[in-house]
Amino acid sequence: MSKNTKATSPQVGSLAGKTLSDPNASAVQRSLAGSALAQRGTGKQTSAAIEQTASRALSGSRSADTTKALAGSVVSQANRKR
Repeated sequence: MSKNTKATSPQVGSLAGKTLSDPNASAVQRSLAGSALAQRGTGKQTSAAIEQTASRALSGSRSADTTKALAGSVVSQANRKR
């Protein structure tokens, strides 16, 4: 597996932190936020399971803007070979 050279942006990192502290955030939002923060400043890549969750969130017409922003960041850091 090649090294991930992408990282979560400061803006998405801030959004992820706010999402995790929001008691009204959905389970999907929390999962995506956790993944985004785990990749902040590290070489970690998105797991296959989170990549699928993010993909479904991006293609869902009812997904909130927060969900889509987090999902976009997570997907962009996924392993390109998958």
